[in-house]
Amino acid sequence: MRGADSYNESLFSTVRLEEFVPQTHPLRQIRTWLNEALSKMDGKFAKMYEADIKGGRPSIAPEKLMRAMLLQVLYSIRSERQLVEQLSYNLLFRWFVGLSIEDAVWNHSVFSKNRDRLLEFDVVTDLFNETVETAQKRCLLSGDHFSVDGTLIQAWASHKSIRRKDGSDDDRPPGSWHGETRSNETHESKSDGDSRLYRKSCAAPALPSYLGHVLTDNRHGLVVNVQASQANGRAERRVAAEMLRDVSDPDRRITVGADKGYDTRGFVKACRDTNVTPHVARNTKRSGGSAIDGRTSRHLGYALSQRKRKCIEQCFGWGKTIGPLRQVMVRGLEKVDQLLTLTMAAYNLTRLRSLAALRPKSA
Repeated sequence: MRGADSYNESLFSTVRLEEFVPQTHPLRQIRTWLNEALSKMDGKFAKMYEADIKGGRPSIAPEKLMRAMLLQVLYSIRSERQLVEQLSYNLLFRWFVGLSIEDAVWNHSVFSKNRDRLLEFDVVTDLFNETVETAQKRCLLSGDHFSVDGTLIQAWASHKSIRRKDGSDDDRPPGSWHGETRSNETHESKSDGDSRLYRKSCAAPALPSYLGHVLTDNRHGLVVNVQASQANGRAERRVAAEMLRDVSDPDRRITVGADKGYDTRGFVKACRDTNVTPHVARNTKRSGGSAIDGRTSRHLGYALSQRKRKCIEQCFGWGKTIGPLRQVMVRGLEKVDQLLTLTMAAYNLTRLRSLAALRPKSA
């Protein structure tokens, strides 16, 4: 017989949010690892709020805030307003963040204000480091062979915000640059002063941008170090040398693969000074020749590094299609660095779930 099209809501319900989430859902394992990492950060969370006035209104729990921020990256939610809206009716999101069905969702402006407190205490970096530690415990990192690269991140600023630093064009309408040469020495964005006009190729337009730098482990392509910087022609090699110093060991030689943009004598020397073998793609067309000679390029390890270094593009592609890195909706270098670090932490967690079956935790 035909069922009736009726709706009767019960006065009481005994169904838990846990029962709505399938046991095989990918967020289950990610939430377990995330909770383990957040439990280790409990001391820092307590320090963040110890200066608050007693008796004040409770803020958003930092653990719930971190889960919500990660959820925003994983599901390509472009704003805090949309995130709060989906938390109101999406049972999966409520379960992941830690809200019950009866809990009221916070206002989006309160969410943004509490997020700035995480930036002050560098909590996102601690979360990223915990994902690297989890990968290390599961023997998913080689610790000896790495790849480094940078990507262009478009800033949340338009061409119309580019004005002269001395204010001599304040009387002109925005965007009127006919017959005028613009450069970072004479112009800056009024909406995002940390961004710089930059382009990766001669065929691309110069846009207000940042650079994102990533160091990955060659075994499974997991990100082990990340940093954002202002966009200029030397930032990629400078930041790469800094990240390599963090993972280098004077008693153990490691290798790093990179593209032709890193084939400079300064970067190669910086690598060798820190006991790092630079497996950099040779740029034979540059004036003066390549900084990499046959003593390095003749070995099989050089060819393997050149093949594995291309895997680093996967984290950039994920960060710009799933994550928010194509054009960030925050302003300022510190906030861009926080968003880049959070995105790479989310990428590591998704990769860890895929790699969990390869190596057990006790390995």
